[in-house]
Amino acid sequence: MTALALPPAASKDAPGNRPGPRWLLRLHRPALYAWAGLVAVLAVALVWLWGPLTDSAAEGWRQYRLCDDSGPCQYDQDAIVRFKSVYMYTTGALTVLPFLVGAWAGASLFGRELEHGTAQLAWTQAVSPTRWLATKLAVPAVLVAAGTGLLVALHHLMWSAGVDRIDTTKTWYDNLTLHTNGPTTVAFALTGLAGGALAGVLLRRALPALMLTLGFVAAARVLADLAMPHLWPGVTKVTSLSTGPDGVGITIDSGLVTSTGAHIPDIGCASALPDGCAAAYEKLDATGYYATYHPESHYWPLQLTTTALLLAVAAALTVAAFVLLRRTTATTPRAGDTDKETAV
Repeated sequence: MTALALPPAASKDAPGNRPGPRWLLRLHRPALYAWAGLVAVLAVALVWLWGPLTDSAAEGWRQYRLCDDSGPCQYDQDAIVRFKSVYMYTTGALTVLPFLVGAWAGASLFGRELEHGTAQLAWTQAVSPTRWLATKLAVPAVLVAAGTGLLVALHHLMWSAGVDRIDTTKTWYDNLTLHTNGPTTVAFALTGLAGGALAGVLLRRALPALMLTLGFVAAARVLADLAMPHLWPGVTKVTSLSTGPDGVGITIDSGLVTSTGAHIPDIGCASALPDGCAAAYEKLDATGYYATYHPESHYWPLQLTTTALLLAVAAALTVAAFVLLRRTTATTPRAGDTDKETAV
């Protein structure tokens, strides 16, 4: 029986075998085209919203405000509905984007190559596991940050153009708008990429890595929503019982204020109601309401502190992926090592 002739091991110093941006882009060309197409479509939709759709919807609302009860109201309802629909779809797509990045990273960028042995083959010939992981993280990170950052900037400009002109514009603290208007969405996407690296190295199978990465992104989203109100000092506003509670923004805490200035929980009885409410508040020695919240002026401090937290999470996931890879590939043979053993 004749043995199959195997090609000689590639030299680790051969320029063609050194992984870099061109090598990675060629390997994942379909994903690159899909990413570029998705960013382009969303960018066009956001520019359309920012200009023509905002102007037509604002004109529709101006016509609506001029209506009275004297007869039928003529206004451009289609323009208003069109703006609302496109806003909903683009904001939803931008919200889902970090999950798509994480799914691709876990399943294709890392999980599939480790499952099929493509990565292991590269380690024995041209590249160390550490360099392989560094390259596969650095190049997509630049593309993901650039594409997501562009879309976030366009979304913020589009949203700002509709404030005070379109009555149905989402508030700045609306959960989806809050994140798609700022850099936290970029940080979510980078967290998905780092989570995909860790999941792929840990599980070495495409589908399980995909599922774990989606869990990482979802956990980052929940962490951001829980932590954001507490990452910057809030403002406390006190109002009378007759005025009712007030404080427009992201609420941290609210309740009743006693005559001594103490803050106690609200029993949930509106002071405008007769009989029982007044007696109940008098029994509690309540003199007003308090609300600790973040006003719109806190938007950027909240965005930047939350982004920093998410980037720290992404960095921790990245470090964990490198440490795990080094431990699990400590005995992986290299082409140069094999040649030395053969020569001896």
